[in-house]
Amino acid sequence: MSDVSAPVIALAHRFADELPEMAVAFSAAEVAAPRLLVLNEPLAVELGLDPEWLRTRDGLRFLTGNAVPDGAKPVAQAYAGHQFGGYSPRLGDGRALLLGELGGRDLHLKGSGRTPFARGGDGLAAVGPMLREYVISEAMHALGIPTTRSLAVIATGKSIVRENLAPGAILVRVAASHLRVGSFQFARATGDDDLLGRLAAHAIERHYPQVGDPVGLYRAVVGAQAELIARWMLTGFIHGVMNTDNMTISGETIDYGPCAFMDAFDPATVFSSIDEGGRYAYGNQPAIAQWNLARLAEALLPLFGDDQEQAISRATEALSEFRERYVAATLRGFRAKLGLTERDVDDAALTSLTEDLLALLKAGRIDFTSFFRNLAGGSEGDGELADWIKRWRALSPDTEAMNRVNPLYIPRNHLVEEALAAATDGDLEPLHRLLEAITSPFDERPGLERFTEAAPPDFGTYRTFCGT
Repeated sequence: MSDVSAPVIALAHRFADELPEMAVAFSAAEVAAPRLLVLNEPLAVELGLDPEWLRTRDGLRFLTGNAVPDGAKPVAQAYAGHQFGGYSPRLGDGRALLLGELGGRDLHLKGSGRTPFARGGDGLAAVGPMLREYVISEAMHALGIPTTRSLAVIATGKSIVRENLAPGAILVRVAASHLRVGSFQFARATGDDDLLGRLAAHAIERHYPQVGDPVGLYRAVVGAQAELIARWMLTGFIHGVMNTDNMTISGETIDYGPCAFMDAFDPATVFSSIDEGGRYAYGNQPAIAQWNLARLAEALLPLFGDDQEQAISRATEALSEFRERYVAATLRGFRAKLGLTERDVDDAALTSLTEDLLALLKAGRIDFTSFFRNLAGGSEGDGELADWIKRWRALSPDTEAMNRVNPLYIPRNHLVEEALAAATDGDLEPLHRLLEAITSPFDERPGLERFTEAAPPDFGTYRTFCGT
């Protein structure tokens, strides 16, 4: 493929230009022997990149940040954040690099080497965690959940030290932006209201040009996050590390570390090995999102008005909209999952129906994903669940519509681990097979039966890690 002509790629760099106080110019570590593990060809085409060229030596050097286009300004971004409730005033991209913007979206590297924000880390990443982010983010995209995307994972050819030696890799991520709640916390902590105002203007211009002012920006973020968390809950997704530096202003899911999809329904489900107190359990996600948004309000407060009491009142009023937006999105989602329309059941009756169902799913430790497909397929259930199904069926649900919104294939934990273990050992076939299933999650296809099955009994208690 060496004869593929090199394209002219122009990367914009609005973040670096408009917010230099939050951008440290930096270069990716040299990768001597890059090897492409997986390439998202449809996304490459969407970005105006030639997949064939990306597979060449020059293309891989571009993807690893070792050959940046003329005029590009790669930077590590500064941000702060509350991590498990504790505030850290200086976090930032310790092992990541913003190459620039392509087609209005960020092109970003993860695992590209130590930056000034590395805080003692080595700045590197392992094959397994980078492939996990690729798999889960592309599954989320296929499910219609706002998310950062994964363009490629490239093996570096070097081993990195974790609990054991592991093969190193770089993830190439695409996002509407990498602006986070923690970005605003950082700007506020500087005491520079001009910087805070420029950051808000940057966010408005990129994501919510219709809102007009910082209060409108805040309201828009509250609404976007309410919708996002509702979609997480409707699919049984558990982020695992909902720190404020992992909550985007755009409303996209970001940073797939100890994330996982729930099997048996239980609001107390936690997979992350470091979440010993269950702060980020499945059932806590809406409340944590609202808490994070309160921290965003605190950061933005100087922009809400000169009178502090009035500014606090505006923030409180806007934050109060989260619950209403979240409940409305959740009810809308469950109405679709159950194949019902507003003519079939009003919101109050739907709330009762849904709450009763979730209590039964929890009591029976029933698989959250497969239940809705089985329900549409004519499952009768047992005992109290059978009574609930009769009650639901009396509402004349549209079972065909249910199958258009309830996935058959998700990245089940045992399958993800199986694929990542094989890929780490050099066998990518299980990974590609998994991607084939989960990137078309609603369409049943022969030969993919095992991707619908719950984990075998010997899979044991599942624990995920932050993916360093």
